[in-house]
Amino acid sequence: MPPPSPMALVAKIKVQLKLAIARLRMVQKRDEALSKAQRRAMAQLLSEGKVDSARIRVENIIRSDIITELHEILELYCELLLARAGLLESSPTCDPGLEEAVRSIIYAAPKTEIKELQVVRTMLGEKFGKEFVLQAMENSDGKVSPGVVKKLSVTPPKEELVQGYLEEIARAYGVNWPKRNKDLGDPPDFLGDDDENPTGGQAQKVLEEPMVADAESKEAEAQEELSKATPPTSFGLASPLHVNPPTPSTDNIHPKVTLNKQELTPTKKPSGGLTVTKKPVAKKGGIEDGIPDVDELAKRFAALKR
Repeated sequence: MPPPSPMALVAKIKVQLKLAIARLRMVQKRDEALSKAQRRAMAQLLSEGKVDSARIRVENIIRSDIITELHEILELYCELLLARAGLLESSPTCDPGLEEAVRSIIYAAPKTEIKELQVVRTMLGEKFGKEFVLQAMENSDGKVSPGVVKKLSVTPPKEELVQGYLEEIARAYGVNWPKRNKDLGDPPDFLGDDDENPTGGQAQKVLEEPMVADAESKEAEAQEELSKATPPTSFGLASPLHVNPPTPSTDNIHPKVTLNKQELTPTKKPSGGLTVTKKPVAKKGGIEDGIPDVDELAKRFAALKR
């Protein structure tokens, strides 16, 4: 059976590239869903304190993430070959613009589960020959993508990577791991008797104490001076208002005007007016409440009848 023509082979490669891209996208979605379930299980183990079991099982999550990144790179290479399919038809040898993508697909296809990608590898081997395929498989010229080579290497993850994955999973699912006490800040610095150079809040307190003491002493002096000061006896001129004494009435026959608990009695002036005089009070053995004698009352009644 004669070999297929170059154009027919390229057409088949393009079909397989489209199928490989669809398969790669499907596998990536599946792996993402599985990774979410595994992360939830890791969070459950950390919450239950099963740290050793979580450290072993988290390596599966790390490996799954690495394979997902590899599938993303291979998907990009397939899209690149599909976009530059015209270069595959124009030359029997591999174009330098396609060499990294072609060699990376040939190198990675047998190590993946994507069957469509393995078909593409076989067709590329028919296109460029067995020697080209052997060089790509061995990566003797180093033209395979370093990212593809690194992600396909079988090496256990580092302890720092495992610890970082566990902490990130615990943080994402609200698990307190590793156990941390609440951050209450640094303990306060106490100023001892032998501390000569206080710092921080203690130094500020030491500087503020003399200022507070000076303010209190000044306030006490001001209060003392204010208490010693004597208020003025008069403010401005005397008031022009004059209050007349009350007049007798039927309800109050004997009105009284007192000044400093002493009764003031009205007397007649030569001009006919009334003046207020201070009534003497009996001092020795008499009544000290200012009651007038009988003669004085008789004179006042006589004056009122006029």
